[in-house]
Amino acid sequence: MWKVLVLVCVSIAFHIPFSTIHSVYAQGQTGNLGHFDRRLLHYGIQVGYTQSKFDLHFSEDAALRETLQGTTSYYAPGFHIAVIGDMRVGNWINLRLLPGVTLITREVSYSWEKAYLASHHLAERGRNVESVYGDIPIELKFRSVRYGDFRPYVTAGASYGFDFASLRKNRNETNQSIIRLQPSDLRYTMGVGFDVFLRYVKFAIELKMNFGLMNLKVDDPDIYIQAFENLRTRTFMLSFTFEG
Repeated sequence: MWKVLVLVCVSIAFHIPFSTIHSVYAQGQTGNLGHFDRRLLHYGIQVGYTQSKFDLHFSEDAALRETLQGTTSYYAPGFHIAVIGDMRVGNWINLRLLPGVTLITREVSYSWEKAYLASHHLAERGRNVESVYGDIPIELKFRSVRYGDFRPYVTAGASYGFDFASLRKNRNETNQSIIRLQPSDLRYTMGVGFDVFLRYVKFAIELKMNFGLMNLKVDDPDIYIQAFENLRTRTFMLSFTFEG
């Protein structure tokens, strides 16, 4: 009875025909897994494809600028896997914890002055920076009205990541310098997706952007590192989730 009263109040307050509201509400109660979103807790797994690059700022050092014209970072592919812990905190909001592992690569290109290249034939034009992050994201998921077996949503949150690959020394096996990074990173995240209620599980497709907040640069006298004032990571993620 109280559900009918709520629908009537919404109809009067927003001048929406009661039949329209009731139809939308009824659609959300039918189809596969009709009571799934009423559960307090549920769990799942998430796998995803990533594209990452550096949000970088070129050095302000005038002497270095005489040697190096500029630097550019390009998106490079990666992979992500996580487990999902989801808690319902309201009719339209869920709190989600998604601990996981993300393997990412970022490409950096260097544009040298012609005079420098003429005398330094071994100068590198590009480098790849690889990271293996252990991530602990916490997000809020804002759900819309369910339409049959579909429900769109948006997410927002924050994530802490620890880069296990950053524990390497300053030189690699061939005694060449590498771009080291600070091990810890904080990011804010924003995403959009839609749930698909299948017969036994809830499937979702999600697009998300991660924006790094911390300068990851580790100071080093090497010119390939001094070329940057700061480095921050930016990651685009396409993920698929299965929740039961």
